[in-house]
Amino acid sequence: MPPDTQPEQSSCTRSAADASFRHAVLAALRGSRADYTRVPLPRAILLLALPMMLELVMESTFGLVDIYFVGKLGSEAVATVGLTGSVIILVFAVAMGLCMGTTAMVSRRIGEGDPAAAGVAAWQAIVVGVAVSIPIGIFGYFSAPKMLRLMGGSEPIVAGYGYTAVLFAGSATIFLLFLNNAIFRGAGDAAVAMRVLWFANIVNMILDPLLIFGIGPFPELGLTGAAVATTIGRGLGVGYQLRILFRARERIAITRETLHWAPDVTRRLLRVSATAMMQFLVGTAAWLGVTRIVALFGDTTLAGYTITLRLIHFAILPSWGISNAAATLVGQNLGAKKPDRAEKAVYITGFVNFALLAVIAVVFWAFAGPLTGAFTSEPGVFDVGVKSLKIISGGYVFFGFAMVFSQAFNGSGDTDTPTLLNFFCYWCWQLPLAYYLSKTLGIGVEGVYYAVIVSGATWALVGWLLFRRGKWKTRVI
Repeated sequence: MPPDTQPEQSSCTRSAADASFRHAVLAALRGSRADYTRVPLPRAILLLALPMMLELVMESTFGLVDIYFVGKLGSEAVATVGLTGSVIILVFAVAMGLCMGTTAMVSRRIGEGDPAAAGVAAWQAIVVGVAVSIPIGIFGYFSAPKMLRLMGGSEPIVAGYGYTAVLFAGSATIFLLFLNNAIFRGAGDAAVAMRVLWFANIVNMILDPLLIFGIGPFPELGLTGAAVATTIGRGLGVGYQLRILFRARERIAITRETLHWAPDVTRRLLRVSATAMMQFLVGTAAWLGVTRIVALFGDTTLAGYTITLRLIHFAILPSWGISNAAATLVGQNLGAKKPDRAEKAVYITGFVNFALLAVIAVVFWAFAGPLTGAFTSEPGVFDVGVKSLKIISGGYVFFGFAMVFSQAFNGSGDTDTPTLLNFFCYWCWQLPLAYYLSKTLGIGVEGVYYAVIVSGATWALVGWLLFRRGKWKTRVI
């Protein structure tokens, strides 16, 4: 081969690779159909992960948009949002547990080539989700002030309980929004889930300032207006989801044939979901405990920590999107009797997630000041926010693998392993360490942040060791 032809061939190869990548990105955004048990794994991960990332970016902006406008009402309002988020996350935990069971069952049935059975599982999940959300919504609505006091909120913070009450009253929208998107993800329709969250979030962004500040003909609801806007946005998103599911044009649909109660399917769904609910309850309740310890250092510290938490959640949710891709790939490939392909998909996804969080950590460290300053102008809150963002974000690279391993276990139907890991790493390790470092040793609130980093690294290491054993490959659901 003549030497002068080598650069030309290399350039052609790069151009072809670039064109292939662009084509895959466009296909992911459009929601092009693919058999995730056959297409090359890098392409499969991109087709699933990209819309899942964008979907959860939209979910995280619910919180960021709220905190941006609420920040103009003062630090007490911001702290109320923070404490409410720490409590309402328990609702998210129950919803996410049911979502994991749903994704596992739907993806397994799709991998087996049985979309009708996947539709039956989807309908059982929706019925269960509605039944569970109603009592939670009623309890939260009437208990909002007590919950804020229990979390250590001062009376000015508790005075904003209307925000908490409205969010709890709309628990059904939280459940169904997450649950329906879990159905789409399990079926491989990640782009549909993405479009739903975009739609719901745009509604929230428009209504937030209108209802908080009473612009034009809208009533001035203050802090409560942020909750009303979020609930309306989620509710309209749910309506959009149901229209798609019953229209029967995607990979999965709810038809007359699937619209019935299937006791055996419901029992299997609840068996997998119950442990998954406990898994997320344990994990999120541990965050509740962390927030309670931070609250011991005063409202200013709590407000700064709240801003940091919202910024980090903004970064973490896209990473959960990548991790969700691992869950779908594991479920579908196990259904297709390809466990080795499922394992390989998890490792590739883990490295992608690790790299993403490493980049985000560098950005947060370099721009901690401007990012925090976008949400508050109060010096004390700003200083706490900057310091906490720099410390906590530095340790989140460990969560890149931890999240992927967790979702891989869940996608196989093995919800027991991550539940036990959450309990031991967070309740038995993180919380005692956080209190010991911050209060007993007198390090201050920074000790809480260090405990978060150490416990996350512990989860990642132990999760990897358990994943290597391979028992998740033989799970039957």
